[in-house]
Amino acid sequence: MYKQFSIGILSVSLIFSAIAGFAHTPPDEARVFFVELKDGDTVKSPVKIRFGIEGFGITPAGTTDKIRHQAGHYHLLVNQDTLPDLDNPIPRDAYHIHFDQGETEAHLSLPPGRHTLQLLLGDEDHEPHDPPLISQKITIWVE
Repeated sequence: MYKQFSIGILSVSLIFSAIAGFAHTPPDEARVFFVELKDGDTVKSPVKIRFGIEGFGITPAGTTDKIRHQAGHYHLLVNQDTLPDLDNPIPRDAYHIHFDQGETEAHLSLPPGRHTLQLLLGDEDHEPHDPPLISQKITIWVE
């Protein structure tokens, strides 16, 4: 009887561990992208940038209810050659801009010249999902 009880407890524990491990896992078809702004565009500052998402949701940082497992918030990477460490919270600086309230657009003042932009979705603790939702990196030219 104790053996069956132990096996049952172990099975339940493994199931909950598996569910928790996938809690922040976006579906395969999920993606983030820029709306309207395209690679190679020439724009004027301030640049209006709209963020898009499919197959996953948007929620403010710090969200604690169940929706946090099916959503995240945007981080805009500006002029970054490499991604931040995907196993840690996304840095917060002028090159890693957080949209903590679940914003889906921004007006960004950029000096004239070439700039790269990329979106990275973060969870309630600003950590990338697993696998991460990352947009294509685009290059724009500011007049």
